[in-house]
Amino acid sequence: MNNKLQPLLFGTLLLLFAPTPTFGCACCSNEGEYSKATARIRDYEFELIKQMRFSNQAFLFLTERDLEEDARGIADPKLEYTLIDSLAGKVWRLLFKDDSRSGTLSLTLPLQMESFSVDLQDGEKSAGGGPLLYKEWRLKGLVAGTGFFKSGIIGPTHYDLILQGRGNACNNAEDFKSWRLEISGKKAQYAFYGKLGKPS
Repeated sequence: MNNKLQPLLFGTLLLLFAPTPTFGCACCSNEGEYSKATARIRDYEFELIKQMRFSNQAFLFLTERDLEEDARGIADPKLEYTLIDSLAGKVWRLLFKDDSRSGTLSLTLPLQMESFSVDLQDGEKSAGGGPLLYKEWRLKGLVAGTGFFKSGIIGPTHYDLILQGRGNACNNAEDFKSWRLEISGKKAQYAFYGKLGKPS
């Protein structure tokens, strides 16, 4: 065989027998993506929830109504609170403090949650490939209250906690950057919002 042809033949054989690269991407999102589901909270999602931490500030959600209307069920409401969170078992405790008082909201985690993700079509790209999705995890359940929340917790009182963030098609605790909490019941109707801190 011609010595000049040997390298060419060898290179061709390498290409023929080399492993074929796979182009699939488990965490890639797709253009125009939209998904919404309600399902049981699996161990994986619970582990992510355990890693999430609230920042140390919570803000009362206000509308055009007066403060008392927007904070029905909070004794002497303030516009801003210091916040400390802790998760014990399946109960998320949120301790709110103002200058001299405190109140705790205890959220019993539900068995299932609603998850939502959508391509906002804003041109933002995710590191995992595809558009940067907007995400929500929506948790609903019963809430208990102490301190300046106690007077508003009469009979069954419910919470809606929405964890908000952006990322690719896989979920990570780092994806979620903000939250909104709404409390509703016979004597309570108010909402807070704020940022999520660095996951533990």
